[in-house]
Amino acid sequence: MKVKRFFAPDMRQAIRLVREAQGPDAVILSNRKVDGGIEIIAALDYDESLLNDGASSTVSQPRFDNATPLAKAVREPVSATQQVKWSQDPSIVAMRDEIKQLRGLLENQLAHLAWGDLNRREPLHADVMRRFSRMELDTALIERVSAPTVHARDEEHAWQLALSELTASVPVAEQDVMDQGGIVALVGSTGVGKTTSVAKLAARYVLRHGQRHVALVSTDSYRIGAHEQLMTYGRLLGIPVQVASDHRELRSTLNSLADKRLVLIDTAGMSQRDVRLSEQFATLADSGIPIRTLLVLSATAHPAVLEETVDAFSCVALEGAILTKLDEAARLGGVLSTLINQQLPLMFITNGQRVPEDMHPARAHSLVQKAAELEPGSDLPAESLMAEKFGGIRTHVHV
Repeated sequence: MKVKRFFAPDMRQAIRLVREAQGPDAVILSNRKVDGGIEIIAALDYDESLLNDGASSTVSQPRFDNATPLAKAVREPVSATQQVKWSQDPSIVAMRDEIKQLRGLLENQLAHLAWGDLNRREPLHADVMRRFSRMELDTALIERVSAPTVHARDEEHAWQLALSELTASVPVAEQDVMDQGGIVALVGSTGVGKTTSVAKLAARYVLRHGQRHVALVSTDSYRIGAHEQLMTYGRLLGIPVQVASDHRELRSTLNSLADKRLVLIDTAGMSQRDVRLSEQFATLADSGIPIRTLLVLSATAHPAVLEETVDAFSCVALEGAILTKLDEAARLGGVLSTLINQQLPLMFITNGQRVPEDMHPARAHSLVQKAAELEPGSDLPAESLMAEKFGGIRTHVHV
């Protein structure tokens, strides 16, 4: 066994000296802090049995019990205790906080410079981004759909180019549930208008194909009198309405309606955070019968709520969406951003309570045009807000 002592300013350099002198098979026998750095004792051809036998070893070895292979030492040059003490040093903590503040100030200045540069170089592009920001579109989506404006001739041409790009991005279902038929369940949060949407779909089907081929089913066993509204719609339309409280009853009910071309299921409205949501999904999945699922979204919901709702209800395979309360919405940027980001095809929109007059097949250009009409032209976003939202993105793009 060859034992050698090494000195270095820090642990990393000391290990490098060991590796260069004795190779990767060396074993670190001990290490300690000394004046000016670190002292390491390392050995080559290390045999622990010889070291444990005091009669056969001439090397005094009080610290050799913690012998560490060099490969492990390279991976862990400093103990966890040393790292924690270092990170909690008051002067280091203060320095780190000051660096964070300086970094924040620098990033803020760079963002303002980048946004100002865009204003000077591409004023039409910047103007379109302001208008989309007023519509409450997602920041990343604004950056993408406003890109074609660099080729615009004037302000109006730039706006039309951007709206065309936005329209092309909106996913719309190619097939109509009225033509496909089958079993369709409407799911969604409380108060978004599922029951009324079920009635509107049923009424549209009755007008097109007659009363004999459509039926309604309710699985809402949570609300008091939840079935009464659907029963009323059923009587007015002259179509059967049945109730199923669990997956067994649902399977039996659907089997009894096998002769119907379209069966619409009205589910219980639940918050996207409701712990009982999984029970509703299980009721649909455990029926053993293929069920197509449409998510009902309210155009009046906050963008963050819309994103969270789609994520929560994606536990079942969503075939598309129905957008309700379009007539009550103040902005449509949030719902457009959600549909595009989640790539959820839109099937129908509703803009009133009349059955079925206020339900229409989704048209991307109509929805985008409506969103543009709701844009508050006089409410200009502050330049500091625009720099905060878009300056940072463009700074990273040009780095």
